[in-house]
Amino acid sequence: QVQLVESGGGLVQAGGSLRLSCAASGRTFSSYAMGWFRQAPGKEREFVAAISWSGNSTDYAGSVKGRFTISRDNAKNTVYLQMNSLKPEDTAVYYCAAKSMAPRATAFTRERSYDSWGQGTQVTVSS
Repeated sequence: QVQLVESGGGLVQAGGSLRLSCAASGRTFSSYAMGWFRQAPGKEREFVAAISWSGNSTDYAGSVKGRFTISRDNAKNTVYLQMNSLKPEDTAVYYCAAKSMAPRATAFTRERSYDSWGQGTQVTVSS
């Protein structure tokens, strides 16, 4: 398994932007499909965005499509989530996840597909 550490969360006003980072340990990061999920207070964790290990395939939840962008830098063992036009309903703890031995061009949207998780980073969007 790979160890994941998220950063970049914080407090931002509605309409603002944040970029989350997820740094991964291990030498085989480039073979991991990666994803971002979030959990708001009192709600279940939900899918936000995913990227294949090649970086060529991405997928987004409908609620963030057009506002969020997932990307990765395999040389830096890091995956990013650029969040623009933030809304109060984006407030949540954001988790990074990794799936080992992933097919080259598959982005996974289901939580149970992932085998490693970070500790989460809080994003709060004020109105």
